[in-house]
Amino acid sequence: MAKLVDNPDLAFRLARAIVSDIALYNPEKVKEGITNDNIFDLLAEELTEGREHFHTRVSPDMLNRDHLFDRAVVDVMIKQAGKIESSIW
Repeated sequence: MAKLVDNPDLAFRLARAIVSDIALYNPEKVKEGITNDNIFDLLAEELTEGREHFHTRVSPDMLNRDHLFDRAVVDVMIKQAGKIESSIW
């Protein structure tokens, strides 16, 4: 069994990679979700699956483990969608 990530910087990089994959494979949902301000509803299943995968790779003892994943969602998915027309900007 692989060693769990216990370094916050590495965990954040992993979270960003997972979220990048979610955005890459769901561009229409990202666009629609940003446009209609319901991205978390539209991608709920994918984000839950991504978070669960993140949890399997990162030590449960790491402080702010979920915060790192949430920050990756904002950094990777939300900020990069800034060019999409939306009332949320």
